[in-house]
Amino acid sequence: MREAILQPWAIGAVHLPIHLHFHPHGPELDYVGVLVAAVVSWAGLPGPGEAAVVAAAISAAHHHLDLSSLIAVAWLGATVGGMAGWLVGLKAGRGLVTAPGPLRRHRLAVVARGDRFFARYGVVAVLFTPSWIAGIHAMRWKRYVPINAASALAWALGVGIGAYELGPVITDVVTDIGSVAWLILAALVVAGVTVFALRTRRRSANR
Repeated sequence: MREAILQPWAIGAVHLPIHLHFHPHGPELDYVGVLVAAVVSWAGLPGPGEAAVVAAAISAAHHHLDLSSLIAVAWLGATVGGMAGWLVGLKAGRGLVTAPGPLRRHRLAVVARGDRFFARYGVVAVLFTPSWIAGIHAMRWKRYVPINAASALAWALGVGIGAYELGPVITDVVTDIGSVAWLILAALVVAGVTVFALRTRRRSANR
């Protein structure tokens, strides 16, 4: 059904009706702008994607754009951008980081630790790091693709619906969430490195 309507969702105490149609109204250039900005952001340049989605969602709240179509476009752009960043990291980033030159031994050790981290905590790593990092650490596409798509959807829904309901203040919320995410990731990395160092020390002592 082209104009089918979902039952209103609850966002906190607020209910938002979402229309299941993909025939956007409003300036097509706005949707194209959101698509391009999302691609660029998820490929590795932070900032423009969230700004574009926030601005477009506020416009949708004033009935100038269609929210469901906006979210779909943002999801598509983020998913494509995430794949592009992963490919760049896989094809060029790893070779650049491991290339002969100053501190190569140190760089190789860092990459090796990152590989182990991604192998063990791939879901967390993809959620909280730029897409090209997953490529540098050679994360397999079978694992990366679904995680990338799911995180892109969560981002599009969270930022889009948040801006629709809360307005520009959602930018501060996203920033705070990002700060917490980085702290969690940093703690996991430190814990992983510590465990690895302790295991290495025990093996050396046993020998």
